[in-house]
Amino acid sequence: MELMTQEQIRAQLAVSKQQGSLVGVHDFDEAGETFDVGFVLAVDELFVLLLGIDWDGKINGLTAIRLASIHRVRSQTDYLTTVSLKCKVAQENGYFDLWHLQDFLHDHDYQGKNILRTLLTDSYQNDLPLVIGTKKYKGGDDFTGVISDLGMIKLTLHYFNSHDLSSLWEYEILLAQIDYVRVRGTQTATARKVLDQVFHQE
Repeated sequence: MELMTQEQIRAQLAVSKQQGSLVGVHDFDEAGETFDVGFVLAVDELFVLLLGIDWDGKINGLTAIRLASIHRVRSQTDYLTTVSLKCKVAQENGYFDLWHLQDFLHDHDYQGKNILRTLLTDSYQNDLPLVIGTKKYKGGDDFTGVISDLGMIKLTLHYFNSHDLSSLWEYEILLAQIDYVRVRGTQTATARKVLDQVFHQE
């Protein structure tokens, strides 16, 4: 599958945002077998912000992806047509927006803002769990937890390992090494339950 230039990627994201159409953002591997699906909410100099959609057609949170990590952006594929129809079924049956993100977005505009900094600050100030993927572990691992310290250059994350819940771990992450962030969705709701029930981090 042919890779796209950054100019082509930005153009496709802009068109999809204007049209309100679903996109598939391929940022994990060049073969394109793993990708994020969603509606484009905003684009800044470094990141695109998606309203993420899962395979069942439900909103599964906000996802920010570093533009330099994106290999291609696809739209109007058979896969995306199927997901779009699933979204309609989810809306018709009341399970499209389980996390009330449409109400949240009504009061939170990301246009003209630093997407990464805005998401990190929201999570830090409101003690919200988040998922962070880094260049070092791209496509192979990510970190789920809460930010204990947020600076201009790096953050400190208290995270847990789903396969070893004996302790919370600490990891310093340079902001320049962050490839993607997921907030206010399915993964983070699960993380909140783990933090509350296992680590008593209410």
